[in-house]
Amino acid sequence: MVELVLIAKDLHKVYDDGTYAVKGVSFSVAEGEIYGLIGPNGAGKSTTLRMIAGLIKPTRGEVYVDGLNVFEKPVVVRKKLGYLPEEAEVYGRLTGYEHLEFYAKLYGVEDIEETVKYGVELSGLGDRIYDRTSNYSKGMRRRLLLAIVLMRKPRLALLDEPTSGLDVYGSVRVREVIKKYVRETRSAVVLSSHNMLEVEYLCDRVGFIYNGRIVVEDKPSRIIERYNVSNLEEAFVKAIEGFEKK
Repeated sequence: MVELVLIAKDLHKVYDDGTYAVKGVSFSVAEGEIYGLIGPNGAGKSTTLRMIAGLIKPTRGEVYVDGLNVFEKPVVVRKKLGYLPEEAEVYGRLTGYEHLEFYAKLYGVEDIEETVKYGVELSGLGDRIYDRTSNYSKGMRRRLLLAIVLMRKPRLALLDEPTSGLDVYGSVRVREVIKKYVRETRSAVVLSSHNMLEVEYLCDRVGFIYNGRIVVEDKPSRIIERYNVSNLEEAFVKAIEGFEKK
């Protein structure tokens, strides 16, 4: 029997200025699964992740992580969650290793030494982990941030545009970290992206999100077959064209 780590039910978000950002998003993610929310900027990806993380309350709808309501049990659920926002940054005066130590203590993990050791391994930075992050490339900073989020092995990791702004090499390394983490921990991952080809490679299932709604959801290969195209990018275009004609 598949164990669901995340259940998002009928999520809506209307901001005070009247912006209707999310309009009834529902999906679930099982342990050991990578789920991709794919869509253009402004589609509702980041707002959905923030609601799941408990950072903003939905106007309507519910979120459960390991069977616990995110908004009724926020302290307990927070220990099961890891969240990497797109705009996250590092402290230039600290080394990579000092970052890992600082956040391990901040998270209140039981075995700081073992947690930091796993973070170093995940980062793949080698000896550069002892350098100040002001000397890191953007790809190295992103890998460190990802290691910070994943090193305590959260049941659910929420990654908002994890390879945003990275070159091909940096993107590949970040994807390798995510794959390695899920393979070793059997945790669940939800990532948002507008990079269709990246998601096609990384994700077990994807949801096309457009104008605040999930318009298509399935395995990447099935979506490609359904729309009779050669890749997920072409499938997305066809799916949105079909949605707008309704």
